[in-house]
Amino acid sequence: VKNYGEFEFWFALIKIVTIIAMVVGGIGVIAFGFGNDGVALGISNLWAHGGFMPNGVQGVLMSLQMVMFAYLGVEMIGLTAGEAKNPQKTIPNAIGSVFWRILLFYVGALFVILSIYPWNEIGTQGSPFVMTFERLGIKTAAGIINFVVITAALSSCNGGIFSTGRMLYSLAQNGQAPAGFAKTSNNGVPRRALLLSIGALLLGVLLNYLVPEKVFVWVTAIATFGAIWTWVMILLAQLKFRKGLSASERAGLKYRMWLYPVSSYLALAFLVLVVGLMAYFPDTRVALYVGPAFLVLLTVLFYVFKLQPTNVSQGAVRSAS
Repeated sequence: VKNYGEFEFWFALIKIVTIIAMVVGGIGVIAFGFGNDGVALGISNLWAHGGFMPNGVQGVLMSLQMVMFAYLGVEMIGLTAGEAKNPQKTIPNAIGSVFWRILLFYVGALFVILSIYPWNEIGTQGSPFVMTFERLGIKTAAGIINFVVITAALSSCNGGIFSTGRMLYSLAQNGQAPAGFAKTSNNGVPRRALLLSIGALLLGVLLNYLVPEKVFVWVTAIATFGAIWTWVMILLAQLKFRKGLSASERAGLKYRMWLYPVSSYLALAFLVLVVGLMAYFPDTRVALYVGPAFLVLLTVLFYVFKLQPTNVSQGAVRSAS
């Protein structure tokens, strides 16, 4: 955990510094004309060239699947609860900070890019990040952005390996995965679980070799399906958990879901909408073949290995007694 946190800190720092620099520099271009002979560009590009939302609601709906992919991993906050020293304080703080991170790194960056460059020209002349830095006079912008992209990819791999390995280790401890994955090294690292996680990543390399022109859409669609399944399970578990609480237990909750239960049902409806959109478009439809097939495979393996989930509460009572 320590090494994961150390690597992720530096990987994240590189991304954060780069995006903040781009946003600040972009605001300088928009408001003060930096790199544009002192002529402020303004934000008219947001509604020019066809108007705001030029492709209508359909364009927004078509982009949802790819947009959802950008939010993969937010559920990792919950995974860290078992590692945190004071989860009642740190987890709510982490969840609350997600809003501000989205506002700065997603909305802020897109606001700057779409204000400086017409939406229908983005990507035709290179990366908008590179173009923004070059406009500010940074000639080595391409090399800098390439370095940041590599560190971002490493960060994604780092997070994926950690979360998948830890989840598999936890499942094995609870009797929901083969017991071998619960074994750790002398320093507590679940090596077998991590090796399986790394092996899964190598499938992406194989797909990139076999179908390079389709692999990105396929992988993002399949990953999005996996995330949607995870989020649906989290929402259903949360709904069942809250219904099982007494009035006094509900009153004692330290961190409550905003507008429960309406917000939970709205989130479920939105996820169903995204799945429907994935089924509508041929390129993303592959996820609805692979995803359910993988779930069936997991179910078969569950019975093949004769797994017996551990009743945590009963185990705790027995150990306490």
